[in-house]
Amino acid sequence: MATQPQSLYDLEVVTIHHEKITLSPYKGKVMLIVNTASGCGFTPQFDGLEKLYKNYKRQGFVVLGFPCNQFAGQEPLDEKGIENFCRISYGVTFPMFAKIDVNGPKTHPLYRTLKQEATGILGSEAIKWNFTKFLVNKEGKVIKRYAPSTSPEAIASDIEKLLPKAVSL
Repeated sequence: MATQPQSLYDLEVVTIHHEKITLSPYKGKVMLIVNTASGCGFTPQFDGLEKLYKNYKRQGFVVLGFPCNQFAGQEPLDEKGIENFCRISYGVTFPMFAKIDVNGPKTHPLYRTLKQEATGILGSEAIKWNFTKFLVNKEGKVIKRYAPSTSPEAIASDIEKLLPKAVSL
């Protein structure tokens, strides 16, 4: 019987370049974890996600993108295609990962954990569509789940609450 990970940081993920890592490099950072797709009506949110990343990364914030093809086949690209699309179309520099399942019998352990810690409307765990977002604090606790229609800009104030306050001189 496999042992359960001790924390979110122990979970193994695969980068967009097919490298197996854990989320431990993000320990101590505020994370916004998003299931993405290149052919979705919400795909322009990549622009807002990149802006959040650039605005707050020096304060210990990171966006983690997890492509998923479970919603109307809206992520038909392979990892190289996803990386090129995100970089060329939206200037994405935040970490992207290999395609995963966010629902069903092959749900990635990361999403199994996220969904259990922050359920959706009426307690549903299922991810309803691309660009569902999870905000995780520096201790690895899921703080909030956002609907696909929630713009990245609308999440900024919640992110700011979790980051260190700027010290004025």
